[in-house]
Amino acid sequence: MRSLPNILSMSRILALPLLVGFLWWPEWRFGYGVAFVIYCLMGLTDYFDGYLARRQGTVSKLGVFLDPIADKIMVAAVILMLVGTRHDVAIITGIHIIAALVILLREIAVSGLREFLAGLRVSLPVSKLAKWKTALQLVALGALILVGAVPDIWWVKAVGLASLWGAAILTLITGWDYLRVGLKHMDS
Repeated sequence: MRSLPNILSMSRILALPLLVGFLWWPEWRFGYGVAFVIYCLMGLTDYFDGYLARRQGTVSKLGVFLDPIADKIMVAAVILMLVGTRHDVAIITGIHIIAALVILLREIAVSGLREFLAGLRVSLPVSKLAKWKTALQLVALGALILVGAVPDIWWVKAVGLASLWGAAILTLITGWDYLRVGLKHMDS
């Protein structure tokens, strides 16, 4: 637990209540600005925990467990906060909720699939396309948080929603790829 990569992963989990707290009041522009900074710092720790673990040769079982959990709860919490605020000030509304739902459902399904396959001692490595999905997802959610701080800058929301849909499309593609691999290992 004392390795820097594990501490960075744990810091993302511990920062989550703070992030959610600043997203709680949708009319509070300053809070959304602070939430954007926290979110960006969480994104940086996500990058550096994996980079440092590989570079230092300190990849641990705890880190392999913590990193994806930290990512998934961060994504789920942000999506829920951006959808779940009052309708007149919610950032993800209407048809865009479908893109957010696709992302959430895929995260749950792939987690379950990984758990099932782990019991069979089958690894499900992250594909390059899944890394692009994650990057688009991070950009989308960051931009959509920023919308709460700068709602008058129209293109920020456009970038966020376009990235959200791009991530949702890649989510469907990568989710299907993972499911095809998983189905090969399931009893008929």
